[in-house]
Amino acid sequence: MIIELTLGVIVLLGSLICALSVFGLIRLPDFYLRSHAATKSATLGVLFILFGAFLYFWIYEDHFSIKLLLGILFVFITAPVAGHLNGRAAYRSGVSLWKGSVRDDWKEALKRERGEHKKTKN
Repeated sequence: MIIELTLGVIVLLGSLICALSVFGLIRLPDFYLRSHAATKSATLGVLFILFGAFLYFWIYEDHFSIKLLLGILFVFITAPVAGHLNGRAAYRSGVSLWKGSVRDDWKEALKRERGEHKKTKN
């Protein structure tokens, strides 16, 4: 009974975290903040759901699922990297930051990179 309840809580927590990412997508003001909400919370939510499924099969079915472990690893590695690359591509293509943003750490790095690139071309 306690194990079933714990597994249910893990899966429910994952579902709630995924639902929370929907609110972030609707409420946040710019592409970068929306991307952050979608990537971070959805990744954590999917990881909780997959972990709950992994524990269920391991405990109740006596089946150690390598496929679920690989799925957890795949989501853990690829989703944050994809979110980062989407944000980087948006920044490089000129998608503006929210007007309430306080810092733009990438601005100077991009200027240096473009300056060094021009120097090596000449």
